[in-house]
Amino acid sequence: MAAPLLLIAAGGTGGHMFPAQALAEVMVRQGWRVKLSTDARGARYAGGFPHVVAVAQVSSATFARGGVLAKALVPLRIVGGVVSAVVAMLRDRPAVVVGFGGYPTIPALAAAWVLRVPRMIHEQNGVLGTVNRLFAPRVTHVACGTWPTDLPAGVKGIHTGNPVRGAVLERAGAGYIPPGDYPMGVVVIGGSQGARILSDVVPAALALLPEGMRARLRVAHQARDEDMARVVAAYAAAGMQAEVKPFFGDIPKRLAEAQLVISRSGASSVADISVIGRPAILIPYAAATGDHQTANARGLVEAGAAVMMAEKALDPAGLAAQVEAVLGDGARAAQMARQALAQGRPDATARLVALVEELAKDGQA
Repeated sequence: MAAPLLLIAAGGTGGHMFPAQALAEVMVRQGWRVKLSTDARGARYAGGFPHVVAVAQVSSATFARGGVLAKALVPLRIVGGVVSAVVAMLRDRPAVVVGFGGYPTIPALAAAWVLRVPRMIHEQNGVLGTVNRLFAPRVTHVACGTWPTDLPAGVKGIHTGNPVRGAVLERAGAGYIPPGDYPMGVVVIGGSQGARILSDVVPAALALLPEGMRARLRVAHQARDEDMARVVAAYAAAGMQAEVKPFFGDIPKRLAEAQLVISRSGASSVADISVIGRPAILIPYAAATGDHQTANARGLVEAGAAVMMAEKALDPAGLAAQVEAVLGDGARAAQMARQALAQGRPDATARLVALVEELAKDGQA
């Protein structure tokens, strides 16, 4: 008897693909066959999936990009993709289909709905993406990475949390050293799209801190390539020790050693911060669809684990005041760390696995 098949459908961004990979890894270890349905962009991330995961590449069709003709052809491409997915499922019927968001998930989820295959979706952000919002009333479970999540009327969500990388889990709940009269780590992360304003404001803000505090800072700042030179120069001019890179491969280690994190509030960043348990100043990306980064930050802010600053109100003086308020009060910083940890969901992948197994056991949806 063939092992049950899990079909994972995910759009072509790391935000969709990383939690999909986490689920795939566990399901493969538990003896399932796993197939990934994604587009050309998503296929670039497929190298991190277990080698036994088959990858089915679908044509990406979105109304958000392209000219008038390209947008006019989107419905035809979607219908074609759905028909192909139906045929594929009739040949090798999945036990469960899980969608992680993005337009490339439409064919698999639509085919599962047509054939009554058990299905669910996972939403990483506090606001459902367009495709997940469309399918939320048409699946058995809506797993939510961020809580609370803005859901359509009549739809109930299950707070699973967002799966995090193994390197983060290895440092889950790492002991926190409150700020004091010794070197203090500050990690600045903004993502590829949202890093520029942090490069504009953060060095200038840290330069305004009292001299004694400023001299003790050890900054790790993620900056885009085109911003690197001026960010390095700004820290040097302020006499601060800073490491500036476009990408840090050891972010989990740096978070574990930090006294404060200054970050955008992407779903993955919020999950990492909460699983490790660190005080944070969160600056939601203003251009995020549906302002979902504000929703992502809400749980940590309401728990007292983070301070949220709106991008439109962000300036060096205001940010400096918030940084000083955290780093100048060790008791408050330690409490923020504890509250962040309380919001973490290190068992997020296990929760998703349990939902998949439940759907498989129940059978036809």
